[in-house]
Amino acid sequence: MKRFYLYIAIIPLFLLAGCESDDDDKAKIPDEVEQDEEYYTGGKMGTVFVSSSKAYKQAMPAIDQDAQLFQQFMRGERLADRSFVTNEGMGYSGLGPVYIRKSCVACHPSYGGRGQRVETFDTNDSKNSYLLMIYDPSNPATLPLASKYFTGMTQTRAVAPFKAPIDESGVKLTWHQYTDEYGNKYEDGTPYSAGTSYEGTLIYPTVEVAQDAILFKDFDMSKHAASIEATIGIYGTGLLDAISDEDLRAQYAEEQARGYCQGKIGADIDETGQNPYYPGPHPGRFTYLCTRATLDNGPGANALWNITNVTRPNRTSNYMTEEYARVMSEDTDVQTALGQTAEQIFNDLWSKSLKPEMTQEDYDAFMVWHRGLAVPAARNLDDETVQRGRTLFYETGCTACHRPSWTTRADYKPLPAISDQKIYPYTDLLRHDLEMKEPGRTKLGCRTTPLWGRGLMKVVSGHSDMLHDLRARNYEEAILWHGGEAKLAKDTFRKMTKEDRTALIRFLESI
Repeated sequence: MKRFYLYIAIIPLFLLAGCESDDDDKAKIPDEVEQDEEYYTGGKMGTVFVSSSKAYKQAMPAIDQDAQLFQQFMRGERLADRSFVTNEGMGYSGLGPVYIRKSCVACHPSYGGRGQRVETFDTNDSKNSYLLMIYDPSNPATLPLASKYFTGMTQTRAVAPFKAPIDESGVKLTWHQYTDEYGNKYEDGTPYSAGTSYEGTLIYPTVEVAQDAILFKDFDMSKHAASIEATIGIYGTGLLDAISDEDLRAQYAEEQARGYCQGKIGADIDETGQNPYYPGPHPGRFTYLCTRATLDNGPGANALWNITNVTRPNRTSNYMTEEYARVMSEDTDVQTALGQTAEQIFNDLWSKSLKPEMTQEDYDAFMVWHRGLAVPAARNLDDETVQRGRTLFYETGCTACHRPSWTTRADYKPLPAISDQKIYPYTDLLRHDLEMKEPGRTKLGCRTTPLWGRGLMKVVSGHSDMLHDLRARNYEEAILWHGGEAKLAKDTFRKMTKEDRTALIRFLESI
């Protein structure tokens, strides 16, 4: 498969961009050469010039140039596309006994597209990509998950005769109206999202779980809280994985030293035995709370197992809590249906040496696909309005958290072809507190979302719902929900003229 790359001359900019500190801290707007590079958001080996509805589904040039890798990529794509079933011995079997979704695309439609904001929590709804979290709000420093009873991503489905930890019909999702301190208007008097059906409004969700919807009779929901998180795009994650730990730690140190927008780095995770390429401790960089460190022990490698509960050679146990295994083993309905004793059922459910339901070859192929999804190229960077928006992006201080570029490590072992690539993800891979209304567990700080490719969401997914819980219905609202560490940038955006606000959003749509 061949890719044809487009080189575009770009009008130079010579403006200096203001951050939010003194002149010594000001970010410089990249020059003409760097602008030309910015079309290659994923570097020369990780970018594709596709802007159709399939923009997030493409293989990197690094994959295309190697016949064996491309064959594995296509095999891995089939695994991501298919729904797993319970029937033993069939293709894609192994679902359950308890699970969250039946497939990867159920949470990640179009791979990088996201599900839409929904009114009802129903995991059979293809528009719903939310994950449910149950946590203890009494400790605001850590907001610990209720991990004795529920898995980190709460399971709401089960294969009969087993029962789900939570009955989805008892999950109530409510969207509330919110008015900010400015009356949902810009400084020039224009209402937010002017011209839309939701003009002048902002919304946010809350989640309630009924006590009688919970399987565990000794669990007190009144002492806990629930929140939802939408899934994150998959494309480009191989490139983020290829950024060295040293560079990530250096970014963290730089932010601590500057005295503002001081992001939190993910805790070190020891991946000895989990990562065949880089064993040992690594700082978390994946998920909203940076709870996963590398792709080989990351959200995809784990989700393939814990979303479906399909076992494989390096995951030979069920993803469940010991409490769930105990309660199910003592359930007389389960005992009768299986014709087994409580001890037999518990030992099977809690076994650490279950037969793999997925082959190592399939898993390896899945990881080639996961690692090899390309980033769509930037678009229209030579447009005058986009150029103006780009200048404003730097001057407003957005780059304090949305760091434009990184260079991948010189020797990325899992996919050497994407080593030493200059990429433009627009993230610092650190967590920041935006002080949103009812943020759920992201009150602990939410990882700066990579902006690359997000401008194609409407084309790919048919909507532009954004932020961790999809409360923002467009780029405009996503900016307006920024508070806390990003309040100065948000307030600067509010004070812009309509033309400048439009230009800034046009830039975001182009990258």
